[in-house]
Amino acid sequence: MIAATSPVHRPPHAQLLVVDSMGGLQHAARTELVRFLRPGDLVVANDAATIPGSLHGRHEASGAEIEIRLAGRRSLAFDDVGEFTAVAFGAGDHRTPTENRPSPPLLQRGDRLILGPLCATVLQTLGHPRWLTVAFEGDPADVWAGIANHGRPIQYAHVEQRLALWDVWTRVAAMPVAFEPPSAGFVLDWQLLASLQKRRIGFATVTHAAGISSTGDSDLDRRLPLDEAYRIPRATVQAITQAVDRGGRVVALGTTVTRALEHAASTGELRAGDGVATQRIGPTTELRVIDMILSGVHESGESHYELLRAFADDSVLRRSSAALEKHEYRNHEFGDSVLIERQVR
Repeated sequence: MIAATSPVHRPPHAQLLVVDSMGGLQHAARTELVRFLRPGDLVVANDAATIPGSLHGRHEASGAEIEIRLAGRRSLAFDDVGEFTAVAFGAGDHRTPTENRPSPPLLQRGDRLILGPLCATVLQTLGHPRWLTVAFEGDPADVWAGIANHGRPIQYAHVEQRLALWDVWTRVAAMPVAFEPPSAGFVLDWQLLASLQKRRIGFATVTHAAGISSTGDSDLDRRLPLDEAYRIPRATVQAITQAVDRGGRVVALGTTVTRALEHAASTGELRAGDGVATQRIGPTTELRVIDMILSGVHESGESHYELLRAFADDSVLRRSSAALEKHEYRNHEFGDSVLIERQVR
């Protein structure tokens, strides 16, 4: 695959690979997305805004440089911001490939981290020296202000220029709870939303705290995706029910939407409200809600690719990967897209 190196949400040359329910493949411009949807379908997007979750500072005990990448918290509540799960790195920044970043200093329970205006204490490591929980000092407003003023968007070496916050926000970004952008939603703009309405295709949102996509460590990467909090509005549940009743398909913009809705329906009935997605979706998962998914271009072995195995069998995905390679599709968050309809099995 070719890495997408520019933080442009909707480049004019963006490609779309469409995989239908019988495993057929079709190439199109991504601007033609609406052409592959039908009246009565419902498109669901993640409206989470991305927080600047990369915090640089020092390990107080050793004086060593450290980077903390925030990776999760227990809920979406504004005041539940004192404790985060995080991944730690040593000195350096995004220009060094994540897998080549040095390890952080030895972190132990009770260690203090000085992260710009913020102070955090290591609560525990989570079975790996770079994966930990930290507790921030101060009230919620102070913690949010420190993150906003000192943090940077989490990014990786394939995009050399430093990302601005607006680079990682979709057009429908609302509550700032995501740790990395729900990048399938970059396809959205007001013209697309108007086209959906014109063709009588519905649109709804969920809020899902999209987590980190890579830790640079193969052992940690095997644990992805981490637990992620979400919120499903009552209006979205009603829109899904109405779409299903009229024979429409539920189309998820991204893996985060899929994970939230499928978790909320895992007991048999889709319910509105808050939850934490703890499950892994893969080839043995029985999808209860989502009929189609628009996703970025992912490679075998990635957690996002594993989720796509719930929509199509391995032979179809192998042919898809070969087609993506042949036609030089771009991967990563600013890359091209695939639209996969759940396969008839």
